[in-house]
Amino acid sequence: MSAAMSVAVPRSSVRWRIFAIVFVLVVINLVDRTALSVAMPTISKEFALTPTMQGVILSAFFWSYAVLQVPGGWLIDRFGPRLLISVSTMLWALFQGLAAAATGGVSLLLTRVGLGAAEAPLFPAGGKLNSLWLSQTERGRGAVIVDSGAPLGAAFGGVIISSLILGFDSWRLAFLAAAVGTLVMGFVAWRYLRDNPALHPGVNPAELAHIRGHGAVERDAADAAKRIEPRSLAGILIGRMGWAMMNFGLLTWGPSYLAQARGLDLKQMGGATFVIFLSGMFGSLCGGFLADALLKRGFSRALVYKGLLGFSGLATMASFILLPEVADPVWAVAVLSSTLFFLYWGSLYWSFPAVLAPRSKVGVVGGLMNFAGSASGIAVPIITGVILQVTGAYLMVLYFFAACAALYVLATMFVKFPREAPAP
Repeated sequence: MSAAMSVAVPRSSVRWRIFAIVFVLVVINLVDRTALSVAMPTISKEFALTPTMQGVILSAFFWSYAVLQVPGGWLIDRFGPRLLISVSTMLWALFQGLAAAATGGVSLLLTRVGLGAAEAPLFPAGGKLNSLWLSQTERGRGAVIVDSGAPLGAAFGGVIISSLILGFDSWRLAFLAAAVGTLVMGFVAWRYLRDNPALHPGVNPAELAHIRGHGAVERDAADAAKRIEPRSLAGILIGRMGWAMMNFGLLTWGPSYLAQARGLDLKQMGGATFVIFLSGMFGSLCGGFLADALLKRGFSRALVYKGLLGFSGLATMASFILLPEVADPVWAVAVLSSTLFFLYWGSLYWSFPAVLAPRSKVGVVGGLMNFAGSASGIAVPIITGVILQVTGAYLMVLYFFAACAALYVLATMFVKFPREAPAP
């Protein structure tokens, strides 16, 4: 009788609520992170910042963000993602608020270093939750649900921050408002997230069985035996660097490109940024759901991932090469939207730690991968600023991003995926 009743009870869906909360946190993370990029044209005039100094300030976020990736990943494996996500969210709210009190380039730079340190654990923690809360056939979707919050945050960041600046007539008050919203979500995360599905009061036996799946003992033994080959790890790190050069280059310098090279005012820039990065969110979801659908049809993970990521990289490279030939600003925004759509198929990278690493090392591997991307985040704003100062135009910047796309494709081909049984 009890068995029949257990079959009749609908499966709970706490795991997707967990990922919905992380998705919202990532959206807020990127709103806070991109606030400076949107406000930079205004701030640079107030503080009389050169293009190179702007690049240094924009890159300062990634100095601490990169350095703390691997230690942050270790802390996630040691203390669990719930604690790290909650504490880091509250801390980055603090530094976002402190940025509003900056009096010049140096003080603004210091708040960016603090913001980078506070935000460092979020994405590796999302990768850890992927391994703890999702079945093997759901990890592509889990990865892109988390990472798709990044372009959506960048999209809303452009609209929200530019609207707040215009509404308050102050970039400082806009930063304070963003800080308050972040603090609230930190408390929400602590109240709802859990490290172990079995300990969450909302998870019923049907959902727990689904997460663990059939043959759990055999899979646990296989998980303990997992090792990432050096070739695969190198491919992940270099591929992530190539992807991040493009992503963070557009994230930090994209608003300035729209204002300076395409002549958009602050309001137009906010609207264009929204459309461009919203396309990235849809691209992220498209890549993840398509990958899981193909895996369920029996295609190998190697074929699915390399095929989708390779195609996305080539499409992105073509967009960067085409963009200088587009004269109309509206069409330029359309091309950039296409660029972000395909670029964010790279969100699939966030399923790599759960797929390739043992569960006890997912945080560290995710930290290593994000360190590689963050190191690019340090370099690319400065490289872009120097190229602009030397050439006085964005042409060579766009060609540089096209070369990064080629690196991303080539490195991804070196990743070796384990053979897995087809989904039932």
